[in-house]
Amino acid sequence: MQNQWNSGVNDRKLKEQICEIGRRIYEKGFAAANDGNISIRVGENAVLCSPTMICKGFMTPEDICAVDLDGNQIAGTRKRTSEILLHLAIMKARPDVKSVVHCHPPHATAFAVAREPIPQCILPEIEVFLGEVPMAPYETPGGQEFADTVLPFLGQGTNTIILNNHGTVSFDVDLEKAYWKTEIVDAYCRILLLAKQLGPVSYLDERESRELLDLKKKLGFDDPRFHAEDCDLCGNSAFRKGYEEKLPETRAFNPPPAFPGYLKSNSGSTTNGGGHNGSDGGDIEALVKAITSEVMAAIDKK
Repeated sequence: MQNQWNSGVNDRKLKEQICEIGRRIYEKGFAAANDGNISIRVGENAVLCSPTMICKGFMTPEDICAVDLDGNQIAGTRKRTSEILLHLAIMKARPDVKSVVHCHPPHATAFAVAREPIPQCILPEIEVFLGEVPMAPYETPGGQEFADTVLPFLGQGTNTIILNNHGTVSFDVDLEKAYWKTEIVDAYCRILLLAKQLGPVSYLDERESRELLDLKKKLGFDDPRFHAEDCDLCGNSAFRKGYEEKLPETRAFNPPPAFPGYLKSNSGSTTNGGGHNGSDGGDIEALVKAITSEVMAAIDKK
């Protein structure tokens, strides 16, 4: 039987990958000085992670340490990051997650500081690759209470969370994909801030929004709106139950349109990914290529 965990805590290639992602987040300005932390699950009870008090742009494989799923250090000469508990909370709640990236990308963190929800139904790439980005309440970083703030928002389809007054955390099946989510959300937040200087943002209409979600489902990507019965299509409400007090309110941008949720039937659209969705196969293939080209071009420029 193939070992799904590779070489575990001794896997040098995975340690090198952590160092490479650390270099990227440092060079992108997502982690100043010793900010940020990175992890990869490498066993049933083993996680490689970046150490504390180190610049992520200059790590070496020898710097990488390892912990068990309770946060106890099991390998490495440097002390593990204090915020590893956040990573472990995500991995334990979501067995599909194997990698986590936490950092402070400036444009997305601006939304975290302003506690401004990130609008949906505006940019195709965001609808397809991110979806709703929930906002976890603030808690002093480092402890279990801080780690637990994300638990109400780890439902199916989530891959990125804004940490109020702190930063972002993104996660996926591998480290490259987890990092991409960080790049995408920060690039989107930058676009939103630039667009706001020109005037109100323009939302996609209901048909356009549903077509993108149909496409997302066809591509095999998950989305919180595929599972929430009582959410709006564009209203950042898929995690209604996760917000103890009230849903985040849009203040900096014009309010999103009120459309029925994806699971609610609507004339002229489908909610199960089958049937007519307003685009034939050729249109969908062209849209996929266009979205992929735009994302890769944006990544190459950075």
